[in-house]
Amino acid sequence: MSYTGGASRVAIACVIGLACLAAPALAQNAGTSDQTAPIPASQPVPADTPPTSPAIQEIVVTAQKTSQNLQDVPIAITAISGDAFAATQGTSLRALQGEVPNVQIDNFANTPQSAVFTIRGIGVIEPDPYAGNTVSVVVDGVPQFFSMGALLELYDVDRIEVLRGPQGTLFGANTTGGVINVTTAGPTGEFGGHIKGVYGNYDRFDVTGAIELPLADTLSFKVAGIHSQRDGFVTNVVDGSDMGSKNLDAVRAYLRFEPSASFDATLQGEYVAARNGSPIIVNGAYVGEAIYEPTGEDGMYRSPCAGGGQCFAPDEYFSANNSVPDVSDMDTYSGTLTMNLFDTGIGDITAITGYKQFTLTEFTDQDGTPEFKNDTFRETEGWQFSQELRTNVDITPDIRMIVGGFYLKTHYDHIQAYRLQFAAPGLLQTNLQDQDNYSISGFAQAYWQLTDRLQLQGGLRYTHERTTSMPSLITSIGDPAGSNYTGEGNVIIDSFTTGGRKSWDNLGWKLGADYAFDDGTLLYASWTRGFKSGGFTGRVGVPSDGDTPFDPEEVDTFEAGIKADFLNRRLRTNLAAFYTDYRDMQVAQIYFDGATNTQGNRILNAGASEIKGFEFETTAAPVDGMTLRGSLAYLDARYTDFLYGDPISGDIIDLEGFRLQNAPKWGATAGVNFVIPVGGGGEVVTDALYSYTSEKYYTAILNTPRSTIQPIHLVDASITYNPDSRAWSLSAWAQNLLDSRYIATVFDSPGYGGLAGYAPPRQYGVSLRYDF
Repeated sequence: MSYTGGASRVAIACVIGLACLAAPALAQNAGTSDQTAPIPASQPVPADTPPTSPAIQEIVVTAQKTSQNLQDVPIAITAISGDAFAATQGTSLRALQGEVPNVQIDNFANTPQSAVFTIRGIGVIEPDPYAGNTVSVVVDGVPQFFSMGALLELYDVDRIEVLRGPQGTLFGANTTGGVINVTTAGPTGEFGGHIKGVYGNYDRFDVTGAIELPLADTLSFKVAGIHSQRDGFVTNVVDGSDMGSKNLDAVRAYLRFEPSASFDATLQGEYVAARNGSPIIVNGAYVGEAIYEPTGEDGMYRSPCAGGGQCFAPDEYFSANNSVPDVSDMDTYSGTLTMNLFDTGIGDITAITGYKQFTLTEFTDQDGTPEFKNDTFRETEGWQFSQELRTNVDITPDIRMIVGGFYLKTHYDHIQAYRLQFAAPGLLQTNLQDQDNYSISGFAQAYWQLTDRLQLQGGLRYTHERTTSMPSLITSIGDPAGSNYTGEGNVIIDSFTTGGRKSWDNLGWKLGADYAFDDGTLLYASWTRGFKSGGFTGRVGVPSDGDTPFDPEEVDTFEAGIKADFLNRRLRTNLAAFYTDYRDMQVAQIYFDGATNTQGNRILNAGASEIKGFEFETTAAPVDGMTLRGSLAYLDARYTDFLYGDPISGDIIDLEGFRLQNAPKWGATAGVNFVIPVGGGGEVVTDALYSYTSEKYYTAILNTPRSTIQPIHLVDASITYNPDSRAWSLSAWAQNLLDSRYIATVFDSPGYGGLAGYAPPRQYGVSLRYDF
């Protein structure tokens, strides 16, 4: 690409000025798409635009349920291409933790299959489905209702879009935090495919691949799959075995039928089989008297949270499992049918039908010590069915509208058998959950091109949701050596059933405006109201926890932003600032009731919270072959009205000014990518990424020291060789290059205990990919 020396100097000066804000492998512009959307009327092409290819390519997203250039979408959104995600060597959404502004992606401390997503301080930290979600994961147009399995095994994806802020008008209820919109790489109608192998430390071995076979001019078949396995990072002090191993197989198949330019249909199905090690409990309550030695001595490891203070990860990771099988198995079946009918009298019509079912079975040594204190058996079976029907229609040359309806039906059965040997030998609590949910809604969102540069938008969504829940608890006692999980033969000493049926109705909206300047800069502002429905506590410990439903929560978010490309698309800067008024916030609480030796669970409604902050993302290409990318995020998320009843002391505590959970104040990324020509047309691509997440509180409502997650600094790096043929590539990579040791999750229940989870240590390896 040709450009003037003056422009080059300006670009370099801009990059130097932004260096402290940085640049990171997965910021909004890290991925690109081969597709390009026409530039809409709201952003005309400047008359002096040269006919050369830009250094920073356009990125096509579907954040507004139509294909658009990322820079034309008046939403705070980060997009990652499938190739950019594959370069992280990650296999699930957790690989994005710390690399998307104001987004936290993790799991609950002792249930690794259950996702914890928090965007701009809005999230749910509770492993069971009754708590619902505030961040919706959408795969090929189908919302994933259950947090179990929502971290997703990602392979052969086209792109991942992270939408920050309420997205209720287009994506429905339970999106008060935002949406993670995943689009897989479907059929294109052309023969081709790829295969990739990965080998790394901890005996990691992955194979992924895909192949597409056109069956006729109008019919194409594609299949993609993954096998991924590795040993665990943690050593069991009981027998020296590794803990937290992974073994996963998945396959996804598509059949695409396109008989004409006016109609297409894609049927896809997926099966995922996870055969992982059981959840790891790192005990943060017991100090320990001996440190494990590789002799097999049955000694307790030193607690990372000794004395009840803040937890710190040791140089070597230890835990204990002496009472349960090393099993966390999950089987998932899903199917989606997407049909598009174009150029009808009522616009372009899309129908998306989705079905998913899963079974999760896992055992957990709940005390994480070499002694038999307490453990659990958990099994969940669930399914969901959804149907969306919408049309994208031009009302007039200046007014476009999306109108549709959505239906979702879900059901799950859950059993948790909890053995409390520490409270009384043979004591067993069996919690049963049986819950149905359904949601039906109608929505409309209109875009009015008021002038060549000014666009207005407004949207409404009416939602009706109903929950039916009948949780129960059976307490029994059996063999003092430890009752079996079924409770068969035990003496029942207590039982109760709670729950009921409750419906909620809501009207949410969005109002916004955006203005496109001559140079392509987009300025936008919006006011969005979103809601999350109420429900019933499912994992009941005491009757009062499940008798009364918790209330819905509601948010109003005001957002303003600017998206700008400069220097003939050599520099991109996107900035969003926001303020959120958060009312009746649902807060999960797990506590120990000393009077009954029972673990209690409930959802509290905090009166109000206030969240404000900003997100800045930038990409710069000062010279050909060099790309700098970066982000900086700030978040101030605090309660403004929350009178909290402490279950331990019985006191009422005013939590005004306390920070929200899982809401770090600062986050930043900084990275650089070089493409170096070699040989007769080949290239070497090097990439380095630094990410920073400041201190945060995880699960203690009172911001206790033991709930604190320390600041995290991580460095990832890779080098890839692409030969002239480009048919194959070879990479060497490292994650957490400096081998920093961190606490990743903490569950702190005052009066009960503390459970910690470790972030992965350094991982490194090589990968080889072949395309055909």
